[in-house]
Amino acid sequence: MFDTHIGALAQIDGRLSFSYAQDWLTTANAIPLSQSLPLQAEPFDDRATRPYFAGLLPEGDKRKLIAQTLHVSRQNDFALLDGIGGECAGAVTLLEAGQTPKAPDSPNVVRWLDEAELLRLLDEMPKRPMLAGEEGLRLSLAGAQDKLPVVAEGERIGLPLFNTASSHILKPAIASVEGSVFNEGFCLALADALKLDAAKANIHLAGDRHYLLVARYDRQISAENRLPRLHQEDFCQALAVAPEYKYQNEGGPNLAQAFDLLRRTTRPSAPHILKLLDFVIFNALTGNHDAHAKNFSLLYTSRGTVLAPLYDVLSTAVYPNLTDKMAMKIGGKTRFTEVQARHWEGFATEAGLSPAQVKKRILDIAKRLPELARKTRATFEAEGNGHAILGQIVALIEQRCALTIRRLTEPDAGETVKTSSG
Repeated sequence: MFDTHIGALAQIDGRLSFSYAQDWLTTANAIPLSQSLPLQAEPFDDRATRPYFAGLLPEGDKRKLIAQTLHVSRQNDFALLDGIGGECAGAVTLLEAGQTPKAPDSPNVVRWLDEAELLRLLDEMPKRPMLAGEEGLRLSLAGAQDKLPVVAEGERIGLPLFNTASSHILKPAIASVEGSVFNEGFCLALADALKLDAAKANIHLAGDRHYLLVARYDRQISAENRLPRLHQEDFCQALAVAPEYKYQNEGGPNLAQAFDLLRRTTRPSAPHILKLLDFVIFNALTGNHDAHAKNFSLLYTSRGTVLAPLYDVLSTAVYPNLTDKMAMKIGGKTRFTEVQARHWEGFATEAGLSPAQVKKRILDIAKRLPELARKTRATFEAEGNGHAILGQIVALIEQRCALTIRRLTEPDAGETVKTSSG
């Protein structure tokens, strides 16, 4: 972690084991790798070890393609991390036994890309996620979407070599999701306009290809223009839930568990609990149905443990081919159109929140969000980033906010109302 050896990941008879180094255990202010892996001398077995380490890896088809490239089994977390686990989320780097991490004062090694090379990279990413197997590159990010850690300086984009820290995450367009770059860029900008703590993102153009560049919140820029890593972990990792079970309906964490995690890990917890409440409301009103537990994270800072900024926000509800089920239930309901006032109250009670305060906050956001959405769309169009999907998102937000206000102010209203956009 950072530039210090903290422990060893081993695979014995196909099963993982992790143990902390004795030197780390006796280090002043030592922190655990994960809430699910507390500091202790005894090694952790496969059941305890796998959720955190598997959670560092890409998922789904991306994981399969990486395994094929590396000529290993897609179920072999250890071999996959050996191949790509150099530059990961947070401050963790996996190296072979005996290797040492890059010294903090050593120069960064970056392969800068011209536009033609960047276009080739955008073409290559769907076929070879994380550019697995390329000399000098060991990059890994969780998730099923194409993405790549990069270094961005001004207009330059480069690949971080030999475990150099990246500064941004590059996200190309998702082939099956029309306007995904504009959708996510808009949602993050809208969250910022609402004064939520959200990841900073900008839309860029290479040739005729748009891509999103998201600033990493787990990296800092120092006075020497270096990128010290901040440690972080997503809620699945912290709660010892393997990534394949990230959705609530598959046994993954629910919202009550998410709020409880913040109460246990942050001090004072109230600001972070209120921040998470805003994230939940924003996701619901913008139609981000994919807000599962891997899309919320803890960030470990010099001020202590905090809730990480909002990230991976996409209005999935505007696409008829994507599920209309929310990744986390609200008051027992998986579909937003079925969420009544009593379900918001049930959510508040389960999460240990005041139903009256939750209702007040929902109404406050629902009343302000449509106008902010219209203004944000106008800004995007003025900057040359207009797209038809933005109009659909704004219309969906207007519908959802109006429906929510009606249901919270007239408890018997809207029992059978359905919005055309899901």
